[in-house]
Amino acid sequence: MTFDRRMPSTLQSHTLTTAGLVLIGMLMSTLYCAPAANAQDSDSVPVARLFADDSPLKITIEAPLTTLVEERPDEEYLEGKISFAGDDGAIRTLDLKLRTRGKYRRAEEHCDFPPIRLNFRKKQVTDTVFAGQDKLKLVTHCRDNNFLYEQLVLREYLAYRFLNVMTSISYRVRLLEIEYIDTEGARPMTTVGFVIEDDDDVAARNGMVPIKTGDISMNDLDPAQQNLVHVFQYLIGNTDFSLYRSEPDDDCCHNSDLLTATDGAPFTPLPYDFDFAGLVNAPYAEPNPRFELMSVRVRLYRGLCKNNDLLDGTIQQFLNKKDTVLGIVDKLEQLSARSRRSVTRYLNAFYDYCEKSQSVERRFINHCVESP
Repeated sequence: MTFDRRMPSTLQSHTLTTAGLVLIGMLMSTLYCAPAANAQDSDSVPVARLFADDSPLKITIEAPLTTLVEERPDEEYLEGKISFAGDDGAIRTLDLKLRTRGKYRRAEEHCDFPPIRLNFRKKQVTDTVFAGQDKLKLVTHCRDNNFLYEQLVLREYLAYRFLNVMTSISYRVRLLEIEYIDTEGARPMTTVGFVIEDDDDVAARNGMVPIKTGDISMNDLDPAQQNLVHVFQYLIGNTDFSLYRSEPDDDCCHNSDLLTATDGAPFTPLPYDFDFAGLVNAPYAEPNPRFELMSVRVRLYRGLCKNNDLLDGTIQQFLNKKDTVLGIVDKLEQLSARSRRSVTRYLNAFYDYCEKSQSVERRFINHCVESP
């Protein structure tokens, strides 16, 4: 359920439909039986069963994968099956529909294997780990039989996990160990991937609703969450996003969805798609050309100057979670030693910057943006 509201981007005009938002929010909160979430404490937020466990989930997807890869349908679903171990250890096999999704990674010149949207039959999943799920985005490996690209999936997965640590207003993810079986005859393949929580579910557990609109102004966003997201994007070294502008013929915003509270409060950014981040360091990734950076590994702070009074508190929040963030890296067994060293060094450089006031001024305050 996504509320579509296309109005001028002023907060006054956004609040004209508060009554409708309140009603939707009450319905969604009732479904989840959960109060509005504390954005600073994700541990207290109830989540769907699929995303309440961080252990890798082993599944098998059986489908016409040759057609999926060669034709890359982005509207018509292909029929398939998904299998996994049930609570009793017995293998469960359910009907599944799947199609490709995305833009950059769906293009054949960029990826051998496209990202996928999974479509479940809700009546079949009620007593399984997929209970409550309908359609899920699956992040895939891009290049077949390539260890490097498996590691890239894991590194992007980590970015989502880091944001979960900082705020409940973030997409939960679940790591998968996937066996792909092509019903059209290609050899089976086993690799990693991860699924991403639906925006309706993120909104519901935070007492909010998703919203679709055109470009917005910087004053339309909640300042604290706006600031947190900008520091997070600096942590992972990502410039491939906008919290205010959309791609041509698309909704706001670029690699960031929008939620809104039911009381007509400002919009809240919900970022996603981190494969162009320096943390991931994908071979195909390039920094946003408008910033003239030498590589995606070069960080650039894009936070707003008007939020500088919040910066010390935001940075301290990240410092307080340092051990938790590094612990997530240490516990990800599928991460290679080389990837682990690279990710840890990149994160520690961020924390070094944050621990020194002169560095904060040089790297954050001196690069703040007056107007996006």
